[in-house]
Amino acid sequence: MEGGSAAAPAPAPAPAEEGDGCAGLWELPVECCERRPECGRCSRPQKVCLCPFLPIHPLKVSTCLYIIQHPAEESRVLRTVPLLAACLPPDKYKILVGRRFTEDRYPELATVCRNPNTLILYPGAEASNLEEVAGMSSSPSVMIIIDGTWSQAKDIFYKNSLFRLPKQTILRPLQALCSFQLQHGAQIHHSKEHLLKNGLYDKPMPKNKRKLRRMELLVNNVKI
Repeated sequence: MEGGSAAAPAPAPAPAEEGDGCAGLWELPVECCERRPECGRCSRPQKVCLCPFLPIHPLKVSTCLYIIQHPAEESRVLRTVPLLAACLPPDKYKILVGRRFTEDRYPELATVCRNPNTLILYPGAEASNLEEVAGMSSSPSVMIIIDGTWSQAKDIFYKNSLFRLPKQTILRPLQALCSFQLQHGAQIHHSKEHLLKNGLYDKPMPKNKRKLRRMELLVNNVKI
């Protein structure tokens, strides 16, 4: 610089107006999210439709199925209830979705559970093999099936007294699957009620009076 004069500082850039940095984003095309077309019968995407593997005509069955479905199962990708419904006549199955089923809200279900010919498919300690039960008496008029994960099915079964009225049954393939899993490393998980009654509960007792009261009711066989 001539004369030793200092150069004038460059002017600071003007602050960008709010929203200028995103101005270009608003002009981008928006892609519409479209669901894959589904089959109206099996509720699977048409590209993986399972109808070719299902019976062409509904099966002729004498037993009516009551399917108790946990709400979380409705949104699962691999739903099996639509497949079962596609194989049966409309008057031979009924789907009830929920977690709690009281006699006041479901009087028809309560009547079904009190029917001596009603069976519930549940692998409890008192469950009998379905083939043996069918051979001892006439075919059951109603079969109740709980649709959910193991924990969901257990929760529905034990927190709804209606489902403990019918006779418990288990299918031989399911029994074989449970045995196979136990033979190959699966662990037996006892209920909290079983652990408390047999002095095997090794966790600290709760300090909350309400929780402590619930555990006392479990030990004394009081339904909660």
